[in-house]
Amino acid sequence: VQLVESGGGLVQPGGSLRLSCAASGSIFSINAMGWFRQAPGKERDFVAGISASGGSIDYTDSVKGRFTISRDNAKNMVYLQMNSLKPEDTAVYYCAAVRSVWDIVIATATRYSDWGQGTQVTVSS
Repeated sequence: VQLVESGGGLVQPGGSLRLSCAASGSIFSINAMGWFRQAPGKERDFVAGISASGGSIDYTDSVKGRFTISRDNAKNMVYLQMNSLKPEDTAVYYCAAVRSVWDIVIATATRYSDWGQGTQVTVSS
C-alpha cells in the first residue's frame, strides 16, 4: 500500500495539529495502521496504532490524553489529532501499514511493511 502523510508544520507549545495519511493500492480495511515519530539522532518510536476495524487503539504513554488516532475505511484515511503539543513532540511523523489477519494494534516498527515519506512537526515558540 502507498501512504502519503500531510498536515505537519510549525506550532507553538499548547497548540494543535491534525495529521492525515492517505492510503492507496491495497484493501485498506484489512491493514493495521500506526503512527511513528523520529527525532534527530533518535530511533523511530511508536506513537499510536489502530486495528484494521478501528476497534482497538493504543498510544505510547507520553501522548495519552493528548493525541487521538482514528481511521475512515471508506475514504482509506487514517488521522492523528494532536493537542496540547509540547516541544518534545517535535519530530518527523510517519504513517505505517501492514496487512493483518488479526484485528489488533501493532506497536513494533519492524512489523510494518509500508511507510509514508514522513511529515515534519515542530513545536516551538
